[in-house]
Amino acid sequence: MSIQQKRWPITWGIVWSLLFALMSFYWASGGKLGVHTLGPEISRQADLRDGGFILIVWLTGVVKVAGAVLLLALKIKWNSVLLQAAFRIAAMVGGVLLVLYGLFNFVAVLLVLAQVLDLPAIDSYSAWWRLFFWEPFWMLGGLLYFFAGRTAGAGNTASRNGASTFRK
Repeated sequence: MSIQQKRWPITWGIVWSLLFALMSFYWASGGKLGVHTLGPEISRQADLRDGGFILIVWLTGVVKVAGAVLLLALKIKWNSVLLQAAFRIAAMVGGVLLVLYGLFNFVAVLLVLAQVLDLPAIDSYSAWWRLFFWEPFWMLGGLLYFFAGRTAGAGNTASRNGASTFRK
């Protein structure tokens, strides 16, 4: 397997992050398409254009772009092994956290649908969206981040010539 084939989680993780960021920026800018799939409380705050809520949505978009930049940093041959390891570890830890976030929310939604848990922020419409789209989407991103960090070190035996360069 070539080095390029081993790096697909990095590329797809960047794509995932930027698509997710675009959704946040769209909603923060006032877009409504799909916002009701997140739950009645989020939909209500989006309709009210609550300033604090909108700021949080903008900031989540920025964080998602920062995640893409982190993954992009995994494509660079850094002179510092420590710096390279820090980026790899950050991607793997971030991946684990994203998977856990999606998994815990998935379980919570299941418990709401089974009427074991009562969360007013989740109605039956958004519950199904969260169960079959949003929470798996979070977990997919987490897996991409984790495996991006794991595969970033593959083939790093090339000599370091003093300059940082992009890997193909």
